[in-house]
Amino acid sequence: MDSSSQDKNLPATERKLQQARKDGQASRSKDLSHLAVLGTGSVALLVLGPSIFEHLKLALGQQLSFNLSTLASNGSMLDRLQDMVMVGLVASALFAAIVSVAAVGSAVAAGGWVASLKPIMPDFSRLNPISGIGKLFSKQQVTDVLKLIFITAVLIMVAWSFMANSLQSVASLVMQPSAAALRHVMTWITSGMSLLLLVVFAVAVIDVPLQNFMMKSRLKMSHQEVKQEHKESDGNPQMKGRMRARAREIAQRGSVQAVPKADFVLMNPTHFAVAIKYDEKTMAAPQVISKGADLLAMKIREIATHNDIPVLQSPMLARALYTHAELDREIPSTLYTAVAQVLAYVYRLKAAMRGDGPMPDSFAQPFVPPELDPLSKTVLAEEGTP
Repeated sequence: MDSSSQDKNLPATERKLQQARKDGQASRSKDLSHLAVLGTGSVALLVLGPSIFEHLKLALGQQLSFNLSTLASNGSMLDRLQDMVMVGLVASALFAAIVSVAAVGSAVAAGGWVASLKPIMPDFSRLNPISGIGKLFSKQQVTDVLKLIFITAVLIMVAWSFMANSLQSVASLVMQPSAAALRHVMTWITSGMSLLLLVVFAVAVIDVPLQNFMMKSRLKMSHQEVKQEHKESDGNPQMKGRMRARAREIAQRGSVQAVPKADFVLMNPTHFAVAIKYDEKTMAAPQVISKGADLLAMKIREIATHNDIPVLQSPMLARALYTHAELDREIPSTLYTAVAQVLAYVYRLKAAMRGDGPMPDSFAQPFVPPELDPLSKTVLAEEGTP
């Protein structure tokens, strides 16, 4: 086989993408997760910080209030400590819940929801040091390292520029009242965090499509893999052929029960039999309601004879109908004329048997295009072979 067929340059099929998701593989952007965690955490602190601070201030003021009864009852200090711990736990749990929802939401937004336990199942092949060393120099790893270096450099430049431009104003806060200085510090910190988040946001906008591209690149397939997948999904052609032949055989055997409804039966003396029915009120064209070969053909002829259905010998037309006509379907249009000639003969024959007319002359073989007769095509192919 050509080695080029093994080059994985074809995009992954839908089946492979679905299998990858079942295995827990999906496009994930760490930078988008970082942005979600940092951004949501910062917004949560700005929005919830004042309220939490007031609760902590109130609780702390209550705990630091002492009187004679408090000093006389030492056990009350433990209750106060528990109250303070509870306030801190509730605040921490609320903040952790908000950040966790943001982290999960960013992961789902990047690659969709994937429910699979395979990534956390034990896999001892991951302990192979040789494969581990190879992953250190993979395309994904090199991309991650270069991206990390770039992000770090940009963040350092932005932080240095921001601090250099605002260091003088921050140093002058010692000359201002405490409340104004604290407000200025809060504004300074908020501005600095906003700039850093803006950098992370810009990187995330680039990283999300990049990770999607890298994911599809890792899942690319070779020509041989695509062929193998089609074979597995569609089934082996030889097996499918045998299954179709078996299904046709079963259908033909079942169609024997429809022979008594036929208008006539065409035979190729011993090998093929085809039962034809035509109802001008319900059918646009004659239909094959039963057909068979060899023993099944003899059975069709036997049933037709038993039910007084005309059985005519027309080898070429019988072979053509057996090969090209489907059960309970209209016959091919190229055979309309030939079947119409047979129907006309059968109608005259039935009329004569009822006493409504003279007996028709001997049955004349209708014309069948040679290309529709499998035996004629076989003979022509043999004659054309040198």
